[in-house]
Amino acid sequence: MISFRKITEDNFTAIIQMKRPDDEKFVASNVYSLAQAWLYREAGDVYPFAIYHEETPVGFMMLDEDTEERCLVIWRIMFPEEHQGKGYGTRAIQQIIQMAKDSGKYDFIILDYVPENTVAKHVYEKLGFLQTGEIVNNGEIEMKLVL
Repeated sequence: MISFRKITEDNFTAIIQMKRPDDEKFVASNVYSLAQAWLYREAGDVYPFAIYHEETPVGFMMLDEDTEERCLVIWRIMFPEEHQGKGYGTRAIQQIIQMAKDSGKYDFIILDYVPENTVAKHVYEKLGFLQTGEIVNNGEIEMKLVL
C-alpha cells in the first residue's frame, strides 16, 4: 500500500538520505528539492512529501499547483536505487492522478523528464501522459495528462 505523508522531524533524515547513483543526473537531490519548497513556501502551492510503502519511506515527490490554469505539476519524483523496480513510482503517480480527478480542481497534470531517463518515459507513457512538444528546464521533455 502506497501512502503520502508530510515530511516531519520523524522522516526528514530518511528522506534527505535517499540518493540516486552519483553518475546519474535525472533528478535533483531531495535536499535541493526541500530547499526549493522552502524558497517558494510563501506562494503556498508547492507540496513536498514522503512516499511510503506501508511504514517504510521509499520515495519523495513534490507537487506544484497552478489553480488559475487548473493544472497540477509533478515537479519532482525520486526513488532511491534500492526502491526502484518495485512499482512504487507507478502506484504513486496513479494515486496522484486519481486524487487530482477526485478533487475536481484540475484539468490536466504536467511533468517532465530527462530524455535519457527511458524508465521514467515508459512509466509516464504507460499511465497515459503524452509529450507536449515542449522542451523545458535545460532540455527536459514535457508531458501532459488530460484528466
